[in-house]
Amino acid sequence: MTYELYIGDRTFSSWSLRGWLMLKSFGIPFKSHLLGLYSGTLETDLAPFAPARQVPILKTSQGHMVFDTLAMAETLAEAHPMAGLWPEDPAQRGAARSLVAQMHSGFSALREHCPMNLQNAWEGFEVSDNLHADLAYLETLWRYAFKMSGDQDWLFGAYSLADVFFAPVAARIACYKLPVSQRAQNYVDKHLAHQDFRQWRAMGLTKHYDPVPYDMACTPAPWPGPRAIEASIAPGGPSENATCPYSGDPVTDFLSIDDRIFGFCNPFCRDKTLADPAAWPAFMAIYSAAKP
Repeated sequence: MTYELYIGDRTFSSWSLRGWLMLKSFGIPFKSHLLGLYSGTLETDLAPFAPARQVPILKTSQGHMVFDTLAMAETLAEAHPMAGLWPEDPAQRGAARSLVAQMHSGFSALREHCPMNLQNAWEGFEVSDNLHADLAYLETLWRYAFKMSGDQDWLFGAYSLADVFFAPVAARIACYKLPVSQRAQNYVDKHLAHQDFRQWRAMGLTKHYDPVPYDMACTPAPWPGPRAIEASIAPGGPSENATCPYSGDPVTDFLSIDDRIFGFCNPFCRDKTLADPAAWPAFMAIYSAAKP
């Protein structure tokens, strides 16, 4: 069973991130398709999916359409009961669903004042009283989950849909440097280091914007996640690898790391690797091997 997932721009679409993670992080096969959220074509792109009015949209192999992330979560959990989307323990499962529902319907100040932006962080962002209140309640929910799970890395022990729904929240806390407890910050850092999150962000960085959506009257700062291996576009080969690490096709586009040249089958494969080489195990297997 392969799903079709229709998403918006990876750098700014928080709900698209949730939809992608709930498939990617649990090993559920899917193909993703990018709709024009910030290119002015969204209304036209969404026309075949009426009555859906926003991304993401999930289409099952039977052609059924699901166009809300909470509905997507339950649809996938029903279809893939062994994938571990929800915690196995009934009490934790109920709590996880409660936290997801709270995230899905609340935190209006966090959404309004801190739109998701995975390009960079911001210095000097001012936190309103309403946003402070959202952060206080967020900490309450997370403490409740950590207490229930024995204070493990993820909210309910193993990575679950609860963590999927809070991934964009972690991105917002990181981007705007919002004041949270050290325990909450550790959880945020866990998200930023999560391989699937890093891959999503790296793919988003392949696209450039002018003007940039949600630009802020703040000072740009480096992204606070794991530091990427420094790489640069190379004008040509030869490369150490003859075929693309992702598709297996012959290489046509190149990047350089420490005077070593690596090849890819198209600019997107090259540029997502350029953004964060260590996010991609298939590439790191080549990079880590001895130079021929």
